[in-house]
Amino acid sequence: MPALPTSTAAVLHGPKDLRLEHRSLWAPGQGQCQIEVKATGLCGSDLHYYLAGRNGDFAIRSPLVLGHESSGIITALGPDVAIKYPHLRVGTRVAIECGIPCRSLNSDGSQRTGKDACKYCSNSRYNLCKNLRFCSSAKTFPHRDGMLQHKINHEAWCLHPIPDTVSYSQAALAEPLSVLLHASRRAGICPPSTYPSLGLAPSSNTSSSHSLAAGKKVLVFGVGAIGLIASALAQELGAERVCCVDINNDRLAFAAREGFTHGEGTGTYCLPLPAKNGATSTEPNPKETENIRRAKENAAKALAAFNEPDGFDVIFECTGAEGCILMSVFCATLGARIALVGMGSPTVSSFPISAAATREVDLIGSFRYADTYNEAVDLLSGSPISREGGKSYQSNGKTHKALFSQKLSKLVTHRYPLNKAREAFELLARGKDENGGVVLKVVIES
Repeated sequence: MPALPTSTAAVLHGPKDLRLEHRSLWAPGQGQCQIEVKATGLCGSDLHYYLAGRNGDFAIRSPLVLGHESSGIITALGPDVAIKYPHLRVGTRVAIECGIPCRSLNSDGSQRTGKDACKYCSNSRYNLCKNLRFCSSAKTFPHRDGMLQHKINHEAWCLHPIPDTVSYSQAALAEPLSVLLHASRRAGICPPSTYPSLGLAPSSNTSSSHSLAAGKKVLVFGVGAIGLIASALAQELGAERVCCVDINNDRLAFAAREGFTHGEGTGTYCLPLPAKNGATSTEPNPKETENIRRAKENAAKALAAFNEPDGFDVIFECTGAEGCILMSVFCATLGARIALVGMGSPTVSSFPISAAATREVDLIGSFRYADTYNEAVDLLSGSPISREGGKSYQSNGKTHKALFSQKLSKLVTHRYPLNKAREAFELLARGKDENGGVVLKVVIES
């Protein structure tokens, strides 16, 4: 009997214990395709797993392949795929959606109905499905491996064709872009999806030309890759102004230089780190904790720098850091919405609940995405999501106009082959390359 073919994978066994292994490669199962993975972007959750063996509350309990921002090419079809998914064939280039919900299906593939149906999959919120398994996440056990491997078998409905004009590394950005499409819908500035739920064919409806973001001022905390995508998408959706806050001047300079901020005056603010000597704020209010006082002071300084005394209408908190979460409340205008995108501090030691409640500031959770991938591919292909897309911006005294897709392509700053995955993670952890260049999105390519 001939031996099974093998596939190379970068497998995490514990903190910083990343090993290249050769694993048996089985034929794709019912409803699956086999894909040669061409590009996988590394994200913050991957880095947390690599450095600490855990991401927040989710700790690895067995060896795990990381990576979930991926694209590739179909090399084989499982049973019935050609009939059920005629748009997929061997040679089709695809972006890979990595969350696998139950889809209200029984183990034999029949549809569950009535009280047995999954209310989340049935209502286009499959990202909240209780039985969802996400590639490269340790939330569920046994874990489901991610995409840092040469070939994988994956559910056909999760594969989204990409045009030849979109490179594999660009297509890998469909995943983080999906995170922000979903968060923007939760924040009320992005129109509903024009695609039906769970990866079916697109509807005949088109996006409304009316911009939900028109007249809105948007503030983004954190200008890593996710924050920069939040900024670019808010511009694409027609926001009146986009500003950014970070602790890293180099990243802020990149955001300003490449047009990720726009509007009159400065669009960036570098947040000072707390004093190491533990000094407290001036004129303390004994009823306020030190972290609340510091958040209020930092918010006042940022709003003064932006010349936005009334605050911002929509805030994307992309750091997960306690100080930024608290500060976002004081940077919000009356009736604003704060979308919690960053996964960082699991708790905060105190929260300005009165300030949020009396000013009707909505704190909105946002977790992964649902019904976003096809629109993400459209955007990466150069199709505007609204008539406001492709806004002009100022840089070095000149006016520029860049397509959203071109702007996002600038986020891929470094590329490595799979056998250099450890070096790629170490670079991402450092945040700067050997030439002092800023590290934003590191992509593993084959």
